Amino acid sequence: MLISGTIQNSHFNFNMKINLRKFRANVLLYKRILRRFLSKLENNPPKGLDKMALLVSKDVWKDIDCLSCANCCKTMSPTFTVKDIKRISAHLGMRPLEFRDKYLYLEKKDNDWMNKQQPCQFLDLKSNMCSIYEVRPADCAGFPHLNKKKMADYIHVHKQNVSYCPATFKMVEKMKVLLDGVV
Repeated sequence: MLISGTIQNSHFNFNMKINLRKFRANVLLYKRILRRFLSKLENNPPKGLDKMALLVSKDVWKDIDCLSCANCCKTMSPTFTVKDIKRISAHLGMRPLEFRDKYLYLEKKDNDWMNKQQPCQFLDLKSNMCSIYEVRPADCAGFPHLNKKKMADYIHVHKQNVSYCPATFKMVEKMKVLLDGVV
């Protein structure tokens, strides 16, 4: 519920399966508010922000089951490093060049290797499980980057991920409630 620009309580019950349709509707309603809050946080980080973010993140993960969502794998592409490509291609019994040709494209702007398709070719859409989980890209292993020691270094990432990840949305929402009037 939005009361005078402040999100007063969580819009999701994450103990149940994540409803992506409801999540997307809430993103449309609150994305601007949450991104504006993150910009203020970025420009004026309060004392103790990192510790608070870690505590809120820990609380968020009590209710989140990524396997009930997998929206990141359905709508985003990780960046594949050279190390990732070597590790994954070896796991699949392919040469790195063969792996890149089959699954990736080079994004020219940032010179990053990205998935050719969405949802991710390694996502099982029935179970939401990753077929290369043990060797997945480092970008996937760290997603959604909530448990970083320096929150301020990842605010730009959270601004993007709030639209894709219910865990990020919930974390930023909780941070906004806690820091309302401070930032």
